[in-house]
Amino acid sequence: MDERDDLTARPAYGGAVHGRVRESLERAVANYYDDREAASHWLEQAAAADPNALAVYFARYKFHFYRKQLAQAETAAREGLAAAAAQGSFPADWRSLTAQSAVWSPAVGPERFYLFSLKALAFIRLRRGDPEESLALLAKLAEIDPADQVGAEVIRALHQGAADAA
Repeated sequence: MDERDDLTARPAYGGAVHGRVRESLERAVANYYDDREAASHWLEQAAAADPNALAVYFARYKFHFYRKQLAQAETAAREGLAAAAAQGSFPADWRSLTAQSAVWSPAVGPERFYLFSLKALAFIRLRRGDPEESLALLAKLAEIDPADQVGAEVIRALHQGAADAA
């Protein structure tokens, strides 16, 4: 939510949404800088309008992450992973996934959102002081997305930078 980009259409963000969900997400983005309470309200409205809209999970975890509410960001990311897994008909627990659990490449729809959100969760876990789980998430991403379609290498580089600084 640091960008005023169309988070209602980009595939990694959960794909296109319409109607009340789109309007609510647009209002959340419009209010983010000036009225965070209103932005939060509009995110809740978007979730109520369509609890299965993956773009809403993306918006929620970004919103909380940028507000440094890492526990809430993690909850939203994990809920988004579960929703994407349900929509894609693959296991929700990332630990049980294999390269054959879904069509990971080219990743589209719920599969792409899942990969993107797994990367986000790895970053959130790193920021919350759990580099072990973060690295485990990144290892799983490398296993199921060896082409690194969602750019998990960026989070791996952060780990390396932290290790070099220590």
